[in-house]
Amino acid sequence: MVRSTPFAPALSIMALLAAPAAAETGHPVKISSGEASALLTGPSAVPGGKNGVQTKWVEMLASKDRKLSAGIYSSTATRSEIDAYGEDEFMYFIAGGVTLTSADGTVTEIKAGDGVTIPKGWKGVWDTQGYTKYYVTYEPEGAAK
Repeated sequence: MVRSTPFAPALSIMALLAAPAAAETGHPVKISSGEASALLTGPSAVPGGKNGVQTKWVEMLASKDRKLSAGIYSSTATRSEIDAYGEDEFMYFIAGGVTLTSADGTVTEIKAGDGVTIPKGWKGVWDTQGYTKYYVTYEPEGAAK
């Protein structure tokens, strides 16, 4: 039986902040969408971006050879023309969404609750008003993310 204490929310956040380390020790790490948002505002989040686009990400798991990476990623609004997507990626959107327009004109709308795969080499336009996603990337020729 698990008892709730006044400290439960704080302990939950502390456990989340330790999640990357727990993954390294071989323990499963469960993360809800709400917890993912909290992780992206914590000290483990890596800020980035360019040209006015703000991004944050937290890597939760990586293979020893760095070819496979999994974590949480968020971005503000952006429109990018992509000549060749750099890795194979599975994404599950937990907030926001993206419109993917392939080079042949095929449009794929992704919203929160949807999963999508993009193969390495995909060419098209990535258009979003902002999103948060779980990601898994695979790059056989080099280090992922």
